[in-house]
Amino acid sequence: MQTNKEDIEPGAAHVPPQHTGSEMNAVEKIELASEAEAVHFFKTVKERLLDVNRWTEIAGGVMSDFFLTDAEGNLVHRKATSGDHIRIDIPGPGTQTGGGYDWVTIEEIKAQVLDDAEVLSMTVRPSANPLTRGEDTAHFLTDEATSTFQVKCIGRTIYAEEHGRNEVPNTDTESTIDNIRNTFVGWGAKAGFSYPQWKTLVKGLLK
Repeated sequence: MQTNKEDIEPGAAHVPPQHTGSEMNAVEKIELASEAEAVHFFKTVKERLLDVNRWTEIAGGVMSDFFLTDAEGNLVHRKATSGDHIRIDIPGPGTQTGGGYDWVTIEEIKAQVLDDAEVLSMTVRPSANPLTRGEDTAHFLTDEATSTFQVKCIGRTIYAEEHGRNEVPNTDTESTIDNIRNTFVGWGAKAGFSYPQWKTLVKGLLK
């Protein structure tokens, strides 16, 4: 008998499969005094997840700066929706392709309510710079990579997670400078240097 992925763990099917490069998982959880308290606080956690413009603040200011934009790259101040972009200002030199920034598109936002659990997931993927007509991926990873940010409430326990999949440095752009920069940043991420950033974010979502 085949086991459904959702039978193993709520939200597991929201994370793309790993098939190349490296992967990373940053997970944090808290346990509340009662299920009612957990359900109430989970509303706040979901709001924080979709409030991309506050991610740096939520993480305690010890990470890259994140700015939510619409599909055309215009800054917006609202909850994230599918099709939006996130403009990322990573410490150090940015990409020429991205106008000094790294860019991802919000590929999918999934909400799921089960008998004993609720899950909200947001998957992003490296993208081209929406402010230009260029087709090169404006990110230190290729567009095979994904990051899935997920929060879930199971009984009295609330989880906040980041799952990076298929992380390969983006070294095939038209910009030699970008290729060199992406090699260093991408391999740094592969070596685990991005883990503390995501760990502080998932912790912050649950504070």
